[in-house]
Amino acid sequence: MPTKKQGFAFEQSLSELDELVKKMESGDLSLEESLKAFEQGVKLTRECQKALTDAEQKVQLLMENNGQLESQPFDQAEDV
Repeated sequence: MPTKKQGFAFEQSLSELDELVKKMESGDLSLEESLKAFEQGVKLTRECQKALTDAEQKVQLLMENNGQLESQPFDQAEDV
């Protein structure tokens, strides 16, 4: 049986981002910890945005073939 390709865990990343925001809003982090949390938050935000953009492109490809639903590959350049 073929193995399923490991994909980006969007929901998990979104949950991690939510936890980072809660920690930062609590005010209990030091400046250094806040900066690290902010950097991680920016990284997670970029990864989530890329996943959403890729999904949007796939939906467009599925819808653009004269009303016929047909999956077509698209270039998934690594920008991270």
